[in-house]
Amino acid sequence: MPRQDPGRPWARPLFFNTPSQRVAQARQQLFEEGQRPSGLVPEGVLQSWLRCLRQEPRTSRTLSFDPVTPSRLHGALGRNRPLLSASGDELQALEHALSGTDCRVILTDSEGVIVHVTHHPLADQPLLGVAARLGVNLSESAVGTTAPGLVAHTGQACSVMGAEHYYDCLQSFHCAAAPIRDIHGRLAGVLDLTIETHPFGFDAASLVGAYATSIENRLLKAQAREQLVLQFQAHPDLLDSVQQGLAGIDDRGRLAWVNPAGRRLLGLAPRPAQEDVDATLGLDLRDLLALSHHDQPQARRLGNGLTVWLRVRLQATDGLRHLQVMGEPVRPPEPPPELRSGPTATDTPQPTETRPALHEHSRQHIEAALAQVGGNITRAARALGVSRGLLYRRLKSRIPPSGPD
Repeated sequence: MPRQDPGRPWARPLFFNTPSQRVAQARQQLFEEGQRPSGLVPEGVLQSWLRCLRQEPRTSRTLSFDPVTPSRLHGALGRNRPLLSASGDELQALEHALSGTDCRVILTDSEGVIVHVTHHPLADQPLLGVAARLGVNLSESAVGTTAPGLVAHTGQACSVMGAEHYYDCLQSFHCAAAPIRDIHGRLAGVLDLTIETHPFGFDAASLVGAYATSIENRLLKAQAREQLVLQFQAHPDLLDSVQQGLAGIDDRGRLAWVNPAGRRLLGLAPRPAQEDVDATLGLDLRDLLALSHHDQPQARRLGNGLTVWLRVRLQATDGLRHLQVMGEPVRPPEPPPELRSGPTATDTPQPTETRPALHEHSRQHIEAALAQVGGNITRAARALGVSRGLLYRRLKSRIPPSGPD
């Protein structure tokens, strides 16, 4: 083995045994030598370092963690009321699960402003106690590379551990964060777990990802007003779990949105445009309306050949509540042969027909009800289980009353 010349420095090792050694080498290469440390830290962290370096080259900067102005915080809380409402139960459950640890649960808005944080004090984590406060801005532009700031910037889940944080004062932090998206596919918020002084003793990335997905699913269903909401998975026990597929059908019979699990089951692109229900799911809108009357999930075969268990619910606000009581008797489609409980009457293909949109179903039911009661609006509304005012508003320009009121 050749001896090292005492007059020359030791050659840089080619491999590093621990993550901390790799991060230390990456920081030296970038901040001291001006070289790109490819492969030593995650690419997302490296890109964040480069953005921070252009904004503030001094990694030794002291951070104050001052909350945003009261007016901005008030506005953030108001704008994010749907997010906070959808996340309430999940945040409580997550905080209970972590009550035996030193972790803090942090929820930020899409801009990185904290709108919820674990309330119990942690005396042995003084810096986290200052940083994790309501209204503190954790965006990348404010505090450099952190998991919530990085997710707010990229929209992708990530973890930032120890010295991967850009500023020196945050290198005692370990954090993992995941995005929460709304019905339009936009970033609605960021769920984060942060601990100080020592690493997580569990898989924080998986845990925060599961709870963020659960919050996102609740938010999607809450925002799907006047839509049919589909829950589906290959096994019925996975419905209502974080693995369930969710999709919303608007009143024109088009696929309005699909959550990530649903996109994977349907084989759709990450952000598909609105598509026809029949073309995407292989299921008729009339069939889906019929399934909304079933309490238990039903087995159906999708257009891609995959058999799933499907539950359909109508998010019935005033405009569409009557669809639940006006549903015309429609024979639901037969399940796949391997899931049928008995022989079917016939396998003869039925003639196809034009599929009406939701508002067309509503018009047909109202016309039929009016015909049965001689055009009496009051009796028709009573038969349909809706108010006269709703009946008038729904078809004001289409169905003039033809009998006494």
